[in-house]
Amino acid sequence: MDRLICPAPAKLNLFLQVIGRRPDGYHELQTLFRFLDLADILTFTLRSDGLLRRARDVEGVPLEQDLTLRAARLLQRSARTHWGADIALDKRLPIGGGLGGGSSDAATTLIALNRLWGLDWARDRLQEIALELGADVPVFVFGRSAFAEGVGERLQPVVLPPAWYVVLIPPAAVSTARVFADPELTRNSDPIKIRGFSAGPGRNDLEAVTCRLFPQVARHLEWLRRFGAAAMTGSGGCVFAAFESEAQAQDVLGQLPSDMAGFSARGVDRHPLLDWLR
Repeated sequence: MDRLICPAPAKLNLFLQVIGRRPDGYHELQTLFRFLDLADILTFTLRSDGLLRRARDVEGVPLEQDLTLRAARLLQRSARTHWGADIALDKRLPIGGGLGGGSSDAATTLIALNRLWGLDWARDRLQEIALELGADVPVFVFGRSAFAEGVGERLQPVVLPPAWYVVLIPPAAVSTARVFADPELTRNSDPIKIRGFSAGPGRNDLEAVTCRLFPQVARHLEWLRRFGAAAMTGSGGCVFAAFESEAQAQDVLGQLPSDMAGFSARGVDRHPLLDWLR
């Protein structure tokens, strides 16, 4: 086996609240992650010379910010392996929309190269190094819908009812760092217990700040709320609403104004590569 073609699915934060700030400056969060059946596609080709290369340029992802290469280098260094790889990314998820595209790409890189290089690392070992790449990366290695705490690394699996989601993509380059640094951000929400969750959108403590800083996010959210409960995912700017069927989701998309963009996707509770790790 010298070539793997692998998906890197999107995620939604069905709710997200900030319950405190740690001495190291990171925020303590509680959130509920769910995967979608929409994904980037990555192709990994084995190299015996130890080189790690991006096989093609990705618009909007400078080489020095490519999380797939960072993940590959981290795993190569941690495993002290002589193997390398060419990595080609077919980018299908919006960049910087709160759907976890870059984090998911990094996690898929760890999972795929673990297999391609014959490392046979266990899931928990990959999750440990995944956290070095970003707070959202561990859940994609974890591989299940999850209730998350800490900075997002303490994970409990959950099973959620079936749902289809309409996701809108505002034309706004939301800066996560700017949102978390805003003095008006709520940082003291009361912690909640893991029970009674639905597949629909709940509260997101980042939403008010993001909507104030990026009015296009607020506009898309206001439009989607005409059809039911809606919320922002992550730090934005994508917003979403849940529906019981694909037909309902498609009906909403059919009414989307011409100056808005979006898609529908089914919620799933298992990562497509879940069974690749023990």
